[in-house]
Amino acid sequence: MNILHMKYAVEIARAGSINKASDILLIAQPNLSRSVKELEADLGITIFDRSAKGMFLTPEGEEFINYATSILNAIEEVEDIYKGGHHIRQRFSISVPRATYIANAFSKFTQNLSGDPAEIFYNETNSMHAIDNILSSGYKLGIIRYAENHDKYFKDMLNEKGLNYELLAEFRYSLVVSIDSPLAKLDEIHLNDLTPYIEVAHADPFVPSLSASEVRKEELPANVSRRIFVFERGGQFNILSENSDSFIWSAPLPKKHLERFGLVQRECSDNKKIYKDVLIYKKDYKLTKLDNMFITELCREKRLCFPEQ
Repeated sequence: MNILHMKYAVEIARAGSINKASDILLIAQPNLSRSVKELEADLGITIFDRSAKGMFLTPEGEEFINYATSILNAIEEVEDIYKGGHHIRQRFSISVPRATYIANAFSKFTQNLSGDPAEIFYNETNSMHAIDNILSSGYKLGIIRYAENHDKYFKDMLNEKGLNYELLAEFRYSLVVSIDSPLAKLDEIHLNDLTPYIEVAHADPFVPSLSASEVRKEELPANVSRRIFVFERGGQFNILSENSDSFIWSAPLPKKHLERFGLVQRECSDNKKIYKDVLIYKKDYKLTKLDNMFITELCREKRLCFPEQ
């Protein structure tokens, strides 16, 4: 089996098409296509379903790409050791929800890095991409967030994909608004009180086995007619601090973070839904020293935000 062909297949899986992979790899499309066909012939499997819309992994192809990614990462690590003066490069990679206590833990974790060569990857994204990053993109850790009523959907999928999962925290969302918002001055807030205001929301909710429309209907209820979708957490807080007519649903935030942006956090008595943050990684993966350093900081920050847990 040709390692170079394996690398081509992994890049096509990431890009989703021969055209895009060709541009990234700087290889002519016919040569790239021929290499993949030779790889499939050597293995005796079909890695990709080909269509006018792109290249999609078959079940066998998905399994192969997971193995191939691990192999290529191992080869890269060996090259780093022996071509880079025998210095072992520290590696840490994690995909997480947009959560302040997790970001704070990561910031403190980076303060404890040694002077040795290191590559650190921190990706804020939704649960689907966090899982995919572990399975297909070489990430080692992930934290996913989902509503408690979807627990079975996620656990079934995690078991099917061969991923360990450990509960980090359970919580209810509360409202975060500017200190100047009329909502901040109410004695008690109900869902109907939110109707005139603008919700700042994540644009990419995901639940396995449910359609995107079903998930959006549940996570983005119809009582609010104006929404601003922002993928990046810092941008969300900037909007809240500048626009007193906006609000966001959030897990508990540290007091110092609220004060930094001129925000307050308020409970909504109608909101009963419980969410979970869950740490995930492959069942055959052994946590490294860096992984355990981060998890230690994460537990410390969690206790500050969720003192009852």
